[in-house]
Amino acid sequence: MTIRLTAAQAMVRYLMAQMNADGDPYFAGMWAIFGHGNVSAMGEALHAVRDEFPTYRGQNEQSMAHSAIAYAKQLGRKRAMAVTSSIGPGALNMVTAAALAHVNRLPVLFIPGDIFASRRPDPVLQQVEHFNDGTISVNDAFKSVSRYFDRIMRPEQLLTALPRAMATLTDQADCGPVTLAFCQDVQAEAFDWPEAFFAKKIWGQRRIRPDENELAAVAEAIRQAKSPVIIAGGGVLFSDATEALISFAEKHQIPVVETQAGKSSIPWDHPLNLGPVGVTGATPANSTCETADLILGVGTRFQDFTTGSWGLFKNPDRKLISLNVAAYDAVKHGAVPLQCDARTGLNELSAALGDHTKTPPPASLKADWFAVVDPLTAAPSDGNVLPTDQHVVGAVQRAAGPDTVIMCAAGSMPGELHKLWKAPRAHAYHMEYGFSCMGYEVGGAIGVKLANPDRDVICMIGDGSYLMMNSEMVTAAMMGINFTIVITDNSGYGCINRLQMATGGEQFNNLFEHTHQKNPAQIDYAAHAASMGATAVQVRKISELEDALAKSSSISGPYVIVIETDPYPTTPDGGHWWDVAVPEVSIRDEVNQARASYEKALKERAE
Repeated sequence: MTIRLTAAQAMVRYLMAQMNADGDPYFAGMWAIFGHGNVSAMGEALHAVRDEFPTYRGQNEQSMAHSAIAYAKQLGRKRAMAVTSSIGPGALNMVTAAALAHVNRLPVLFIPGDIFASRRPDPVLQQVEHFNDGTISVNDAFKSVSRYFDRIMRPEQLLTALPRAMATLTDQADCGPVTLAFCQDVQAEAFDWPEAFFAKKIWGQRRIRPDENELAAVAEAIRQAKSPVIIAGGGVLFSDATEALISFAEKHQIPVVETQAGKSSIPWDHPLNLGPVGVTGATPANSTCETADLILGVGTRFQDFTTGSWGLFKNPDRKLISLNVAAYDAVKHGAVPLQCDARTGLNELSAALGDHTKTPPPASLKADWFAVVDPLTAAPSDGNVLPTDQHVVGAVQRAAGPDTVIMCAAGSMPGELHKLWKAPRAHAYHMEYGFSCMGYEVGGAIGVKLANPDRDVICMIGDGSYLMMNSEMVTAAMMGINFTIVITDNSGYGCINRLQMATGGEQFNNLFEHTHQKNPAQIDYAAHAASMGATAVQVRKISELEDALAKSSSISGPYVIVIETDPYPTTPDGGHWWDVAVPEVSIRDEVNQARASYEKALKERAE
């Protein structure tokens, strides 16, 4: 039996038939900005099923893709969304989002329109002509940031391309963005499709078991270790392995530290949770990793912020073990691999260890840390001094409840939140720091709220990121999506300004006051957000911020609170060296001194 449909209609019908292991539709809908490359056939196909398969209208192709990606991340990759654009600039706007999804190993289906397969009107509007290769379009830019790429030049190619796309999106190891560049004339072509192609299909979560030899080797290494530590990465959350991690840590009394992606894998107040690790880490976690003779990474890709540019693990006898579903990550930096699903691997490793236990870390490690940093987040006495980011974090923490999701992506706040935020449960901390993509926040907050409509979502964003990409505020207002945005206005790129200073550079081109622009920026962020449909307020003091946060539950739609902050202070305790190259030659003494310190740090790392 066959059914005659256009290629676009067939694609949409196929997407609607894909289910996850929980029995929910795998795709929660499609984000779309229409243009001449997708408005006709894809637009018609989506309109026909608009009540069953939602189409969300974005304002910018990149930021609407951020919403789709955040949705998948918040749900632990159990569901996803598709994103479609026209050809040319609309498609290229999504390449940055594709890179974000690729780095973070997150599923999203990109369906950019493409040139005519027939080439009848060649070149079409927005077509970039490659003089030496007639097969290239702008969509080839997606190849380096897609886990799977295909160009659909005949309708029947979907019969193989779509199952391959689903296999990639739902695979634990290969998970990442898929791009199906869809030639615009092909979208409109009809074909007699087998009805069986549209039968419902369940895509379960494949849980790869560890190899017996690898399992035995890792278990023996842990038995021999005197001071092991676990680094919990994002794979713990994607595998639903939080309970397995807690059980493993408790049974064997091994402390846990958390990456940015892995934060909230274990409650902040658990005795074995020593907090964040690495460049933005806490003293308990970093001091433990410095002396550890065995580091067991679980679901982490060992990014440089986690490893302190591989200078954190100072014990010369230390052994690195990587429990990871991806072979690529399992063997990084000479690690002993344990390639498997995080939850399955932890459970089987625990069984292999039996009753073997270690000596737990002293409780004073955490107590001493919070004794130092808690005063930084305490409400200051109101005065004329600008509040710090730490003050803002403290105010938001006091307003947060057990169901609050704090989310962020780039700038000053990721470091402060990693160190200071107290996440009470899994998925209470949503940080895009794999790509550290400024502008992820507003669109991302929409995706988080769509994923968890019953949870309180608070988005932390600096003025720099807000200015880069804020247009999805209109989308949130149109859709009536409730979440709170706290804009910390430090008059520019405060985080990079501090890094510039730390490497000996003169303050230049980061804060507004240090640019060549003639007129100083005077931006009313509250008025700007209000003009896009948000309820917005400007506050001056932390006490006013607390009052404004207390009103969030009574406000419908996006709620924006703006507060000016000091661009210079950071949490002084914790942290670790980060490898940022300093110029070898400069006419400035500050740079030469910074270079000398840099070379000293490189030498210490090599020893």
